[in-house]
This record gives sequence, structure tokens and C-alpha cells, in this order.
Amino acid sequence: MSKQKQIRILHVDDRAENRYIVSKILRNAGFQVIEGKTGREALQLAAEQPDLIILDVRLPDIIGYEVAKRIKSNPATSSIPIIQLSASFITDESKVQALDSGADQFLTQPVEGPVLIASVKALLRMRNAETISRLSAHQWQTTFDALSEGIGLLDNDQNILRCNRRMSELLALPYPEIEGRNCTEILNSAFGISRDRVKAFSLRQVFESRVGRQWFRTTIDPVVDYAGDPVGSILVIAEITDQKLAEEALMVTEKLAATGRLAHSIAHEINNPLSSITNVIFLLKHSLKSNPEAQEYLEIADAELLRVSLITKQTLSFHRDSSHPVKVSLSEIVDSALSIYSLQLKQKQIVVDKRFEAKGFVHAFPGQLRQVFSNMLANALDASIAKSKFTIHVYDSHSWRGTGSKGVRVVFSDTGKGISASDKTHLCEAFFTTKEQKGSGLGLWLSMAIINQHGGGISVRSRVTSPSGTCFSLFFPTAFAFEENLPIDVGSQSP
Repeated sequence: MSKQKQIRILHVDDRAENRYIVSKILRNAGFQVIEGKTGREALQLAAEQPDLIILDVRLPDIIGYEVAKRIKSNPATSSIPIIQLSASFITDESKVQALDSGADQFLTQPVEGPVLIASVKALLRMRNAETISRLSAHQWQTTFDALSEGIGLLDNDQNILRCNRRMSELLALPYPEIEGRNCTEILNSAFGISRDRVKAFSLRQVFESRVGRQWFRTTIDPVVDYAGDPVGSILVIAEITDQKLAEEALMVTEKLAATGRLAHSIAHEINNPLSSITNVIFLLKHSLKSNPEAQEYLEIADAELLRVSLITKQTLSFHRDSSHPVKVSLSEIVDSALSIYSLQLKQKQIVVDKRFEAKGFVHAFPGQLRQVFSNMLANALDASIAKSKFTIHVYDSHSWRGTGSKGVRVVFSDTGKGISASDKTHLCEAFFTTKEQKGSGLGLWLSMAIINQHGGGISVRSRVTSPSGTCFSLFFPTAFAFEENLPIDVGSQSP
């Protein structure tokens, strides 16, 4: 036996001759031996974590059965193997009592050296195997808990036998409230997945659920043995909110791009007949100079054609963006976005107070900023009541936070119903909307990403008591260094 292993054996016997013989056998076999005389010493020395204990039954203070029971009932010493020796307690009943008290083996005195050493080695091998097994179980559990998805092991009755830490976090339930419960009950209470949607567990099933502003994907995969018989299932729950955000952002971007291309085509095609009609009206004016009434009608038609022409030009510029940031006037971009909503504003009889005072320019992607301003205008239009007032103020300013850099501020103020304090904290979160079924909850989220991309910031003030209303303030720095092909960071929120 190698001394490097430092295998220590505690031998407890009140008779000196017995301690001498047993300890000599053990030392000759290469073990380190610690000796004790009483049950109390056995309990004290067991706290020093020997690798094995050899314990006599007849001790002067505490009988060996009781000592073994106390050692095994203590979690700190319960894994230490115990061999009980006795020269007087040698009946089968004594052996049964010793084993029931916690002893791992029972030998009678006098014990033969080879038998004792073989018994010690057998118990040490068993303890080593248990240690390796516990270590493997701990490593497996650590790996199990480190997974980013919630994992549950199900039996054939769809009861959750075991789950990892992530599942407890996703379900916001402690382990005892998950393990032992039926899978269908958990899915129904947590994600609203009805029991009739969960089919036979012999098939792979995938569910996607939205809970508040979060999305989850639930997968149930059957597990079969080598014979192909079902032995349970694996339940996997993953939060896929970020994936859904990316998908929704892509869909919105594609819709905007498709709408822009269509509007651009329509406006381009309208330009041709507009030119012809303009020329015809010009000729009619000269042909009907002697008819004042006809001249009046032609002047009206000419004015309306000019307005249509302006709208088509603004539409063409609205959906045309540069591949690199360019020097732009925010007043002009806001005005072009405002023209798109002129009809809705007129229908609701909303008075727009335009105060375009900015003299500075910013470097930006015009198309992206038009999208932001269009979203602000659409939200203000939805929030405003008929015959109310809406103010747009564009002026030279500086950042209220951080560097205090110079730039241009665009302020949208309405006299609508306002935004509650609880809703205001979630305004720039994806999927959050105060429009119920009419809104996707992505407008401000995407606008926030574009503003961040331009190095700007956004703040909001609102009140729901009279006089109610909301004010969005957007700041864009005059100079901002764009990185080449920098993607929109939809995860950050600038103050």
C-alpha cells in the first residue's frame, strides 16, 4: 500500500492487546493507524475524517452499535465505512444489529490478518467508487444547471422527474413546485398551452408562446430505449425574445421597404401625366383669356396640380436613402414626413404649429430619420383628439447629458391624453404598445435603435391630468462618426 495515498484508519478498542494486534496488521499493510479506547474518542476522532473506522462492539462508555449509529447519522461522517469487531457478540442477531446500526461489515475476533486486510480494501474500493459517483453526479448537475435552456426530464406519465436551475428561473417556481408535477399542468399555467394541444408524448412537439413582452419556445422530445420502447421525454423551454425581435424588425423593415418602393413607383409614374396636364392647362389659359370664369377655374386646377406635384416629389425623396451619412437639414426631413400625414391632420382638424428655427445641419441617413419622424407623427396623431394642437419645434441645441456636444433638437408636443408613469418606463421596449390591437409595439423600439445609430438620444415628458399631453425630445449631434456598415443596435437605449 503506497504511503502517498495517506489512507488513515481509526481503530477503537478498549483492550490494549487487541489494538496492538489489529494496528500491527494494518501498519504492515501500509496503512496509517489512529487509535482510540472509548466511544467518545471514536466520535471525536471520526470528525477528523479517517478513510475507514474499525470499531469494537464492547466499549466502556458507549456500546459500539450506538457509536456506529451516531457516526452514520452525522452528514459530515456518514460516508466513512465502518467495520465492527467483536469477540463476545458473535451471534447472527448481533451481526444483524451491527449492520442495522450502520456498520458496513461485521468480523469476529480473533480476526485473521488476510481477512481483515481484504475487508478493509473492499470497503475502501466501495467508498472510492461512491466518491467518483458523487463527483460525476455533481459534475452532471453542474453542467445541467449551466445550460441556457430550461430542461426537464419526464416519465411516461408526463410527470417532471427533475429539472435544472434555468427552468426554475424561467417558470419563476422553486424546484419542489416543478418536480413531481404533470408537464401539461405546468405548460398550461405558465404559457397558456391547453392540454388538448399537447398530443401524444411519443411525437416531437414544438410550441411558441408569448407571455407579456417575452417569447418562449417549448419543445417536447420523446426518449426511447434500445428496443424502441418509450421511457419518458425531454422538456426544453427556451426564451426566444431576441430572436422574435430580430424577426419582427426584419418584417417591419421589409414592409417599409416594399411600401417605399411601391410609393416611389407610383409617384414616378404620376409625374408623367402631371407634366402633360400642366402643359394643357397652360395652353388653356392662353386660349381662354377672354373668359374670366374659365381663368378662375384654371387657376384653381393649376394650384392643385402644383400641390400634387409637390407631394410626388416629397414622396420620391422620402423613400430614397443614401448609402452613406450625408449633411441634412432636420427641418426639411420633418417637413417632408409631415406632408404624408396632411390629410389625416386635416380630417381631425388638428392645428400644426411648425417652428423650424435650426440653422445647423447634421450628418445622417435621411431615410432612417424620416422613418423616425414619421413614427413620432403617427403616434402623436393617434394620441391627439380632434381640433387639438400639435407643435413641432426644430432648433439648435446641445446634449443635456454626457459630453454636452452641439447638435439639433426636434421636439414633438401634442395635447393628447398623455402616457401613464407605469407605461412610460416601457415605451422603448419591443412589443410594448398602448394601442392594444392596433399597434405592433415596434415603432418606438426601432426608432430608438436608429437614434442610437446616429449618436443621439430621446427623452419624454407626459402627463395624464389636465392639461394632458406628451412631449418627445430627440437630439442629434452635429458631428458623429459612423462606422462603415455599422448595424443598428436594437438592444441599447440611449437616455
